[in-house]
Amino acid sequence: MALWGRRAPLVLGLWGAGAGTRGLLGAHAGLAGPGVPRSMRLVVICYLCHSAFSVRITGGRRPISFSVGASSVFGSRGNSEKGKLSLLDIAELIRARACQRVVVMVGAGVSTPSGIPDFRSPGSGLYSNLQQYDIPYPEAIFELSFFFHNPKPFFTLAKELYPGNCRPNVTHYFLRLLHDKGLLLRLYTQNIDGLERVSGIPASKLVEAHGTFASATCTVCRRPFPGEDFWADVMADRVPRCPDCAGIVKPDIVFFGEMLPQRFLLHVADFPMADLLLILGTSLEVEPFASLSEAVRSSVPRLLINRDLVGPLAWRPRSRDVAQLGDVVHSVERLVELLGWTEELQDLIQRETGKLDGRDK
Repeated sequence: MALWGRRAPLVLGLWGAGAGTRGLLGAHAGLAGPGVPRSMRLVVICYLCHSAFSVRITGGRRPISFSVGASSVFGSRGNSEKGKLSLLDIAELIRARACQRVVVMVGAGVSTPSGIPDFRSPGSGLYSNLQQYDIPYPEAIFELSFFFHNPKPFFTLAKELYPGNCRPNVTHYFLRLLHDKGLLLRLYTQNIDGLERVSGIPASKLVEAHGTFASATCTVCRRPFPGEDFWADVMADRVPRCPDCAGIVKPDIVFFGEMLPQRFLLHVADFPMADLLLILGTSLEVEPFASLSEAVRSSVPRLLINRDLVGPLAWRPRSRDVAQLGDVVHSVERLVELLGWTEELQDLIQRETGKLDGRDK
């Protein structure tokens, strides 16, 4: 489930000056830094508590080698129909191991098949059903000022979102299979449900852009806590308190006005290294996450698996873009079929489901 519920601001050239908004959702400046080797392309995003700055340092393309078959699929730069790719082309690139540094971006649409509600769906999203929490407006439940004034609504909602209530689905296990095959460079997720971890993807491969319930921190003395230490209180309808100072223990979920996790900053350099970008189940409406879809080299294929055509793939498409629109799970299953991984994926799901069954007994 993706945490943020606000649309991205209008940004000039995506990395240029844009209209600011509260918290981390404003992208205010785009600068080119001098003295950077031309062989490098680096994307650096700096965040402050009440503003965000985007810096792109550009130079020549990083050299990359492909097999003859892969090179013919990538073709020359431009927007000619000859260079267009299909889902089958993406599968063939992966099968040929022409793409070995896959970066993945996922949003709420990946977790909703597991029973996790998203925030924005009209009528069914959490923002449409928050009246019961006695809050002045929906976003208040994730604002620090309201949280410190009245933390009860957030923890009531957190009880509904308890990670143990749902299990990974086919898409999570497909991403786990990418990792098992040594192809996953990094998985960037907007979701706070932790299902990527449950599927067996190691934390070192994850960037949980909007935080996680896997850990928590005292809001007063900053003592860290493992996630399991506060869930007993949450499930008993109590506000978790620090045993040292009695401060509120808050899960490490990114609220409006908070800085994103440090890992988000450290691993933005993954995108210039990527040789394939997969974008699954996200509206690409929320900054700064959405801008990452533009951070891969122009020669790198971008595969969007989503209900709708969204973000830069809609309004500034590239010749190497592929959009597989419709149900996310069905589209992933189709890709798995083209890859010839169906049996492996079924075996993985059966094995991991058995482990979860044993754990829950």
